[in-house]
Amino acid sequence: MKEQHLSLDITLAENSTTATSGHPARNIRKTRLPNGLLVLTERMPHLRSVSMGVWVGTGSRDEAPELNGISHFVEHMVFKGTTSRSAQQIAREVDAIGGNLDAFTGKETVCFNIKVLDSNIAAAMDVLADLVLHPTFTPDDIVREQSVILEEIKMDEDNPDYLVHELFTQNFWKDDALGRPILGTKKTVSSFRQQTVFDFYAGHFTAANMVFSAAGNLDHHTFVALVEQHFSGLSATSSALPGRACPRAQHHLTLRNKKSLEQVQICLGTAAPAVASQLRYPVYLLNTILGGGMSSRLFQTIREDRGLAYSIYSEMNPFRDTGSLCVYAGTAPEKAKEAILLTVSELSRLKQELVTEDELERAKNQLKGNIVLGLESSSSRMANLARQQMYFDRFFTVDEIIDQVEAVTREDLQVLAQELFHPDSLALTLLGNLDGIDIQRSDLAC
Repeated sequence: MKEQHLSLDITLAENSTTATSGHPARNIRKTRLPNGLLVLTERMPHLRSVSMGVWVGTGSRDEAPELNGISHFVEHMVFKGTTSRSAQQIAREVDAIGGNLDAFTGKETVCFNIKVLDSNIAAAMDVLADLVLHPTFTPDDIVREQSVILEEIKMDEDNPDYLVHELFTQNFWKDDALGRPILGTKKTVSSFRQQTVFDFYAGHFTAANMVFSAAGNLDHHTFVALVEQHFSGLSATSSALPGRACPRAQHHLTLRNKKSLEQVQICLGTAAPAVASQLRYPVYLLNTILGGGMSSRLFQTIREDRGLAYSIYSEMNPFRDTGSLCVYAGTAPEKAKEAILLTVSELSRLKQELVTEDELERAKNQLKGNIVLGLESSSSRMANLARQQMYFDRFFTVDEIIDQVEAVTREDLQVLAQELFHPDSLALTLLGNLDGIDIQRSDLAC
């Protein structure tokens, strides 16, 4: 599956301790194996579960144009059988231990993960390691999975909410791998052959390009020994991965007519700070106030006061070197322009006026609540460990995060809004029955 981008989990759920010692709140430990594989654990003795995940540090934005979709394709293919297990055996063994085996592909990572009872750690490790380390990639399985993914592409193209975001992204990061679809295209996916898959796997599934994270009722030393038992043979070297050049956002107006749709899908956005930017706390608070919840300005204005949309929200999509802040809405064709103008008006208001003290306090409390609630399961903490390591190379305490959130002022948000929201920097995608809808660049003046 492709990753649903949970940007808050990536950048703000950083409530953890130093990488080398324990902590009264979170007992996080870190060990690097001789071959370079990094193992992270967090002991949560009050749980009866353990979540573990193998994270590969490359995703769809690291693919050559002709290989677009190969990361996602390999993610699917490892489940089709190994040198010692068939796909059916993998499924039966996971079910037999009551486990939940899953995987996802994002723009910058691929993850294979399993959650089980703490009594089944060894059995879960055996299955997870086998599918990650010993896939067979048979030609017959490749052909079958190409058909499956081509159907997945069709399914997403039939989903207007997904499609408007995809159209926006492809044009926003035009001619850059960041803008290409995680799933790939019909042309690229259909071109994959066994050697293509093996070559990509060999170049990316290496110890130097992986992090193994786990959280739950486990012992660090015992778990590391188990990881080493299975992964010690993993290559310590890796092929030179393509360098990432920070893409330049394209401030496009894209109107895609699709008369069969009852609603017009709207996606309006601008470039935003990268995942590790010092501005990450102000931008998340700005996003929360703009469209991050039921009390947000867009929800109250466009849905509650005007009744123009059922779904209206804003979201952050941060990456290593850049990001985007986008507003989404779905509305009737005759109401689309009004919804856009009201959204632009709210952007302008954030630039011209300080947010109220009440708004800022409410946003801070909402953000802090999301941080803490987002760490209540072993699976969320497992993911949090890996992402902090991969993006920050360190761990943060909850007090550090709260202090940074609390330090943001109304003036900080106004300055940030003035930097982000300009008529020439906004990009807009409309999808639906657009007959009679006239949108010009001048309509985005803010």
